[in-house]
Amino acid sequence: MNAPLRVVIADDQGLVRTGFRMILTAAGIDVAAEAADGEQAVEAVRRTRPDLVLMDIRMPGTDGLEATRRILSGDGGHEPRVVILTTFDLDHYVYAALAAGASGFLLKDVTPEYLVAAVRLVRAGDALLAPAITRRLVGRFATAAAPGAAAVHRDLAALTPRELEVLGLLAKGLSNAELAGHLHVSEATVKTHVTRVLSKLRLRDRAQAVVAAYETGLVTPGGAQGPG
Repeated sequence: MNAPLRVVIADDQGLVRTGFRMILTAAGIDVAAEAADGEQAVEAVRRTRPDLVLMDIRMPGTDGLEATRRILSGDGGHEPRVVILTTFDLDHYVYAALAAGASGFLLKDVTPEYLVAAVRLVRAGDALLAPAITRRLVGRFATAAAPGAAAVHRDLAALTPRELEVLGLLAKGLSNAELAGHLHVSEATVKTHVTRVLSKLRLRDRAQAVVAAYETGLVTPGGAQGPG
């Protein structure tokens, strides 16, 4: 039997924390701690070692972006998955958080059912990406000169032509089922390709793969896939 999913909620608005806690608790998800700013979030992660952090991006003092960077660099002694909470679907802070390793983002007006499903999805190892919004977000803020892009450029040479194709399709928001249909292979084969892409590029999940595809120029903001 799987251990209960443990979550830290970081948001400077008490009502948001309370609402999310009630929703998650009712679904059998353990809220290990709450935090009102980024500093508290880092400390809560260090103390409780959760599976996932719901991180508000705009908080006083240490904001959610800096807290995400610290948590995912191992500063808290533990690296859970981080999902960004935002009121803006095209927020450059959200893009920066994805580039720092966040596994996706949620708008704060999300329905209770979607919140619970999203938390479980990320815990299972997937990324939380609304394809249309993510394409617009990354296309707007990604640049080939972004920090870390050069290192990823070199890594792209390690990918096979099929893996490059898979990465380009991932960046367009295709699900495993859609990838399988496009490539005329099974979903199991798709999962193998995705796993190899993530491993070769040393990426945490699909969210980072999307960022890498844009930052390296493999996929352009206009949606075209560049030369392999």
